[in-house]
Amino acid sequence: MSENKKIKVLFRHRSMEMGGVEKVMLSLLNNLDKEKFEMTVCLNLNQGELRDEFPPHVKKVYLTDGKEDFSKNRLLQKIQLFKRKRRLENLRKNPEIIDKDYLKEDFDIEIGMTYNDFESVLSSSNKHSKKIGWFHSEINLRKLQPLVPKILEHFPQFDHMIYCSEKIKKIMHETYPNLNYPNEDVIINAIPIEEIRKKSEEKIPEFPERPDFVSVGRLHTRKGYHKLMDAHHQLLKAGFEHSVTIIGDGEELPNLLAQQKKLGVEKTFVFAGNKMNPYPYIKNADFFIMPSESEAWPLVLAEALILQKPTIATDTGDVATMMQHRETGYLIQYDTEEMYAAMKEFLTNKDLVEKIRFNLKTVEENFGSDKIFMAVEEILLNLVKK
Repeated sequence: MSENKKIKVLFRHRSMEMGGVEKVMLSLLNNLDKEKFEMTVCLNLNQGELRDEFPPHVKKVYLTDGKEDFSKNRLLQKIQLFKRKRRLENLRKNPEIIDKDYLKEDFDIEIGMTYNDFESVLSSSNKHSKKIGWFHSEINLRKLQPLVPKILEHFPQFDHMIYCSEKIKKIMHETYPNLNYPNEDVIINAIPIEEIRKKSEEKIPEFPERPDFVSVGRLHTRKGYHKLMDAHHQLLKAGFEHSVTIIGDGEELPNLLAQQKKLGVEKTFVFAGNKMNPYPYIKNADFFIMPSESEAWPLVLAEALILQKPTIATDTGDVATMMQHRETGYLIQYDTEEMYAAMKEFLTNKDLVEKIRFNLKTVEENFGSDKIFMAVEEILLNLVKK
């Protein structure tokens, strides 16, 4: 432990684009006891909508500039990207430079917030720190398979592994029962309930008068927005007037815009971009929908339920433990026809919607945060004692 008696904790992460993992990290930084822990974040890229959202008592270090700091000239941007890529590759091969020239101090605990951060934590030249991995993914997901060998190599090297859901841990052990696992815990994502409520009161432009479904998430193929758009188009053709608003941005946007134009739904399937405060959009919409192919313990789903929004969500990860089918939400499979049927049900079955809305009045009892932060603190304190 460091001389000033505070435990020095380093969080490693790629960048701070709007996302669930980033919100989890910010929640930890805001709520872990600053009298016990001296916290630093090291970002590979000083990039993303949340890059300036760290609390004042947390030190931020970054290895390279973010795209926000690049030249507006496209040619110069390409040169800057090339230089950034080369610098990061050099630092990856020579991690001792990061410790010596960027961090300039040793830490008691180093935490990798996703599997993409595992290598940077494990390659630290500080061999005395305790290493924690945070795992949010279903290891058997098809699209993850190219990365699985490296993940399996990293797992046994950690002193402690934290899973964000029971299902994620169960799938991991069932798929790789003979792996040499470190000590483990399941810590679900903490929800700042009062902050969400307060932020949801912010004024935003009014939604269309027709019923509106809202979804919040990074624009990635596994989020299922291409299937949702097909279901939306089918509903319109069948005469069910409604609109869909997507809050988020990502690499899949060009493909989704091309699909939007092809289907002729530019006015009813709206990409609103990233919002620093998505909660008023959730609150003011009629319904929330999460059409993801895979999730662990989706923070955004808990946020929608806390705002008492009737919700449709794919039965993936721990979703079925977060809401009950036709009681506090509506569970579907990752399938266009099921999305169509569920949305039609919400548009036509007022009794079901009102029943769900009524049952959500007490749902926040399931999402208390104090025990979660205490559990994380206990893990950190016990690791340092060893």
